[in-house]
Amino acid sequence: MALKIHNTLSGLTEELIPGGIKKEIISDYPPVTIYSCGPTVYSYAHIGNFRTFVFNDLLNRYLKFRGFKVRHAMNITDVDDKTIAGAKKDGITLKEYTEKYTEIFLEDIKSLNIHPVDEMPKATESIDAMADILKRLEEKDIAYRKDGSIYFSIAKFPQYGRLSRLDQREIKSGLRYDTDSYEKEDARDFALWKASAPGEPSWDTPLGSGRPGWHIECSAMIRKIFGGTIDIHTGGVDLIFPHHENEIAQSEAAYGERFVRYWIHSEHLLVDGAKMSKSLGNFHTLRDIVGKGYSPRSIRYLLLSAHYKKQLNFTFDGLKQAEAALERIDNFIIRLNDIKNENQSNPEIDNIIMEFISKLTDRMDDDLNTAGALGVFFDYIHDINSIIDSNKISKNDAQKIFDAINRIDSVFGFIFYKDKKEDDIDPARIESLIKERAEAKAKKDFKKADEIRDTLQKEGIILEDSKDGTRWKKKK
Repeated sequence: MALKIHNTLSGLTEELIPGGIKKEIISDYPPVTIYSCGPTVYSYAHIGNFRTFVFNDLLNRYLKFRGFKVRHAMNITDVDDKTIAGAKKDGITLKEYTEKYTEIFLEDIKSLNIHPVDEMPKATESIDAMADILKRLEEKDIAYRKDGSIYFSIAKFPQYGRLSRLDQREIKSGLRYDTDSYEKEDARDFALWKASAPGEPSWDTPLGSGRPGWHIECSAMIRKIFGGTIDIHTGGVDLIFPHHENEIAQSEAAYGERFVRYWIHSEHLLVDGAKMSKSLGNFHTLRDIVGKGYSPRSIRYLLLSAHYKKQLNFTFDGLKQAEAALERIDNFIIRLNDIKNENQSNPEIDNIIMEFISKLTDRMDDDLNTAGALGVFFDYIHDINSIIDSNKISKNDAQKIFDAINRIDSVFGFIFYKDKKEDDIDPARIESLIKERAEAKAKKDFKKADEIRDTLQKEGIILEDSKDGTRWKKKK
């Protein structure tokens, strides 16, 4: 089965063909080029932002799992209306302000086990590429000047509105937007380059002094990194209009070639059934949630539990369910590690593993259906647990099962990932205390045995006694 993804531009689920030319073997394709809209570093990113960033990571991981080569870029928007206002409010330079929030963002994505991308350009480092687009658009009479700023004339680009499916009657050519973002689908000429204003940062270019509008930044960074048409552009559905619509217009008008082959947008994240809002008290950053005692691992699981094109209702009950699911996985791993049977391998295991990988791949090939893939995974856990219960599994079989899980965790990223707070655990000390407890129980010193159990429990270590001995795990 070929990997198919939903393309927002066509409205269809299409086979992924990197480079636009069909190959018989995946390894023969050029690298899949991906550009993901990154954060605007003016504050802490919220949990809705991280749904998109975790999805971007999943896409990258799954392409590699399927054998594709990948070249992935995600930008840092470090100059726009919000970053300038924030720096001014704090009384520091724009660079100081944005570097602070960039570092916070990098720490947050690391805590969610999001792999680093290949390129992470900053808007302020791509002014030269922006100037090139501006020059081309002016030469083609598609951009015009007004009061020192440069605007894109959407009337000069007849294809405007294809991505967001705007009715042409909604387009108000000649009326201008100077702000970087606007909410209603009210299409007007947008600012490509803004005239210098007192107290604002500016850059000198052959086209004059000023600073970029938000929309031109991504077009410029994509051109600077990839040089031409890219395969995939990702972002949240809130970016379809105006941001991505404007990216298409200015890029295709400037260079006369297709901008992006596949547009992939992840749906909104709701909180307790409502849109996130500080006024409603349901606005959460990643650090807010971790501060309440929930692990980044369980947050990653929850964000991947629903298909990216479906709205995800984020609740704390949902996080508790995610923790329970992860505990089920952890208990399964513990059972595998406890198998000491050196008997001959069970021939049924190889078939179960092959079927598991095949079914999971089929689900993920169908537009990255993570919900379906997780269902396959938990069916697999149930089937293997039944075989363990019947004692028809060897240590060699357990290793094969473990290897298969490790392989699919290269996609999911939440099975073997350990949170930072677990790094301080000393397994040797815990094993020593378990041994000391066993000796105390053998001497009928149950008071000491209970004290050891209580000590470990306070540290978040749970002991489980069985006929094969005592095992331990970290409390979630």
